[in-house]
Amino acid sequence: MPTLGQHRAKSFLSRLYNSGRVPHALLFAGQTGWGSLSLALDFARLLLCERPQVYSEDSGSNSELQIYCGQCNACIKTGHLAHPDLHFSYPTVGTNAVSTDYLKEWRAALGETPYFDANAWLQRLGAENKQGNITKEECNAIIKKLSLKAFEGRYKILLMWLPEYLGKEGNRLLKLIEEPPEQTIFLLVAENADLILPTILSRCQLVKTDALSDDEIAEGLQQERKLDANRARQIAFLAGGDFHQALQLADNPEHDDAAMFLDWLRKCWRGNGVELVKWTENFAKLGRENQKQFLHYGLHFLRELMAMIVTQNPEARLRPEELKTAQNMAGVLDFDKITQLVSMLNDNIYYVERNANPKILFLDTSVRINRILKDG
Repeated sequence: MPTLGQHRAKSFLSRLYNSGRVPHALLFAGQTGWGSLSLALDFARLLLCERPQVYSEDSGSNSELQIYCGQCNACIKTGHLAHPDLHFSYPTVGTNAVSTDYLKEWRAALGETPYFDANAWLQRLGAENKQGNITKEECNAIIKKLSLKAFEGRYKILLMWLPEYLGKEGNRLLKLIEEPPEQTIFLLVAENADLILPTILSRCQLVKTDALSDDEIAEGLQQERKLDANRARQIAFLAGGDFHQALQLADNPEHDDAAMFLDWLRKCWRGNGVELVKWTENFAKLGRENQKQFLHYGLHFLRELMAMIVTQNPEARLRPEELKTAQNMAGVLDFDKITQLVSMLNDNIYYVERNANPKILFLDTSVRINRILKDG
């Protein structure tokens, strides 16, 4: 599917292309569901296209954009993710894993939608309790691939999704990114640039993506999921600018993270020790990536709740059941208490990433939430 919205970023990339001076390293930064990966893929296809075309936008800046033709030999190959000069790197599971081990899964995921997030990708790989990473072996494989000459295109392109998962292994790529072989371009697609080595960031031209508008998400849902206009707009409002979230809501109206989080808050409010122990034992079986996804949903819920309290507006980007719970909680929570809860959930994400015992961690968190809810 074509990249939704992002008129500002598209115009910027078109100007770069037309200038004939494309930087050797670009960092696409923005939330996964905003379309950074989709945009980077589109730009890679443009760079390799044999007959690029000019397209006039009817919306946004009304500027002319340079786009790939979609019909030449190169476009057909990049469309199937099989162009010999377009290489991919992404988080994998396993100490010695490399991206090519999961190329079949990668092509299948992108064939469904380029708007998936890290948790959806890692669960596709069967991560369960394992965390994703970009390994030393992967970095060595990248260096080897990019040392070869281009096979067919003007450029050799490495598209790396979520370079945050490099960690300190990113040091292995510093010299390559700083002094790449001729006609080599790095397209890095990041959600949290703060987790990338500063020495890598300093070598990249930044391309920022923006949250999608409700109209853009609604249009995308009508195209991809064939929803009627009213249902598409309802979901777009709840998604808050994130097309991945919108697809989840369209495909799974019950949204398990939401139901589980509300159930957890109710149990924390009651403070029944037996209930909380049973809940944490079941929650511990989900695996770290799912636990992190759950905590990120909790942060979304608390942000909407805080906005309701600060603006005194009873509406929020929440579904009816979630909104009802938020409105009830608005009567017992203030800004300070919500700030404490947000800080706690953020800390838990950090602890989960570092393999904390989930039973101990979430039982302790449950007790602390009970105290915050009941205090005063």
